[in-house]
Amino acid sequence: MKILAMGSSALMDGFSLLGIKTYADESVDVISAVLTELKRNHERALIFMQQDLIRAQIPIVKHLQNQGGSILICEIPGLQQVESYQPAVEKLIDKVLGSSTLESRHDH
Repeated sequence: MKILAMGSSALMDGFSLLGIKTYADESVDVISAVLTELKRNHERALIFMQQDLIRAQIPIVKHLQNQGGSILICEIPGLQQVESYQPAVEKLIDKVLGSSTLESRHDH
């Protein structure tokens, strides 16, 4: 299984210290090419991707997120968004179970 990280160079420094293959400040074309190659080769991969890249409407990212399977993309906040970051799963829980569900867990 491959583990990759994609995002700003400041954020990627930590991942590279862990020995993870990083793609820092790469263009949409490079990110698309890397993800397309992984899919084409039927690779298993865990990809940590900065939030703004996921929201950049890169077609292969949306395809992989909707398809599921052997390539898992995990959204991570940029360094400036850490305090205000709310993962998509929290938003889903808020919709389904209500915001008080998560608030009670944070209090303990």
